[in-house]
Amino acid sequence: MTTSPYTSQSAFDGSRMRVTLLVDLHEGAQQEFLDAYEQMRDRVASVPGHLGDQLCQSLENPNQWLITSEWATAPPYLAWVNSEEHFDTVKPLQKCVRELRSMRYGIVRETGGARPGIGGLQAAVRVGDGVTRHALTFTVKPGSESKVAEILAGYAPPQARVDDSTSLRRTTLFMHGNRVVRTVEVEGDLMAALRHVSRQPEVRAVEEALNPHLEQRRDLSDPESARAFFARAAMPPVHHVARGGPEPDDITRHALYYPARPGCGMALARLLSKQDETAAADPAGPVHRSTVFQREDIVVRLIDVRGDPETDPVMALGIHGPRKPAVLARLLDGAALGVAGPLTGEREATRLLAHADMSLITDRRAAEQA
Repeated sequence: MTTSPYTSQSAFDGSRMRVTLLVDLHEGAQQEFLDAYEQMRDRVASVPGHLGDQLCQSLENPNQWLITSEWATAPPYLAWVNSEEHFDTVKPLQKCVRELRSMRYGIVRETGGARPGIGGLQAAVRVGDGVTRHALTFTVKPGSESKVAEILAGYAPPQARVDDSTSLRRTTLFMHGNRVVRTVEVEGDLMAALRHVSRQPEVRAVEEALNPHLEQRRDLSDPESARAFFARAAMPPVHHVARGGPEPDDITRHALYYPARPGCGMALARLLSKQDETAAADPAGPVHRSTVFQREDIVVRLIDVRGDPETDPVMALGIHGPRKPAVLARLLDGAALGVAGPLTGEREATRLLAHADMSLITDRRAAEQA
C-alpha cells in the first residue's frame, strides 16, 4: 500500500453529501417496511440540510431495498443521524430489517448543471491511508470504573484477519471517569470487521461481563436491544489528518475528551479539525496523526504524538493561535472537566491537558491481534 505524504479526510469541506442505506428485510415484511417509511419521511424532510431522498426496491429480490438521501453538507446529516430524534424516527423500521448498511459519500462530479445555494461539490479528491476508523462510547455506573477497566484490559483479542480483504489493524480503549471510548482501525470493510468481532466468543464474554456495569441497559441476545445500544454508542469520525512517511519511534497514543456546552459539539469538533489541518502542515509539530470523533456534545480527539504532549500542551490540545484558546473556552464545558474559566496561557493549557487526557486501558496493534 502506498502512503501519501499527507492524508486528510473531513466532514467539514462544505460539499454536498449522498447517503445510501442498503436494507435487507425479513421475509414478508415489505408492506410493513413501506408503511413505516411513509410515517417517517415527512419528519426527515423537515430536518435542516435535507434535500430529498428516494426509496427503491430490488428488481431481483423483493426483500432488498435501497434508500438514498442527499444533504446540503455533512454536518447537518451527522447532527441528525446521531440524535435521539433520529433514533425515535427510525425505530419503527427496525422490526422489519434483517440487516442494514449505511454508506456516506461526498459528491465530486454531477451532470445537469450547478445547483446554487445548497452546498457545493467536493473540491478535491480525498486521499486516505487505507484504514477506516470507528469509535464507540458509553458510560458505566459510578463506582464500577476499576472493575470495568479490569474487564476491558484482560480480554483475549479476536483474530485480526477477517477475510481476504479485511483485517483489524488496531483496537484502543480509554476511560475518562465513568466514560469508555473504544476506537477501532480496520483495513478493508468496516462493517464486516465489526460483525466479525461481535461474533467472537471472547468478545461476547467481555460484553456480557460489562452488562451489569452499564448505565444504559442492553440485552445482547435481543438483536433490537443490541442494535439500539450500539447505534447510540457509535461516534463517527468527522476529521482525520496524518503526516506521511515512516512513523517516528517516540510516538505515543492519547485520547483527549472535550465535553461541549449544550448544542456546541459540532462547532467544537469543527474548531479542532481546522486546527489539526493547519498543524499537519508544520513538520516540526508534535502531532503526527489526529482523528476527531463527535456525537452530539461529546467530542474525542485521538492523537499520535511525538514525545510527551506536556512539552507543548497548546499544540497537543489543538488550540494554537492567538484566539483559539478563547474560542475553545467558549465551546467547552470546562466545569465538566474541572477546569472552568478562560484559557489564558500555557499553565491553563497544561491543566486542561491533564484533565482532558483519557486513561489508556489497552492498545493492541494488528501484530498483537493476529
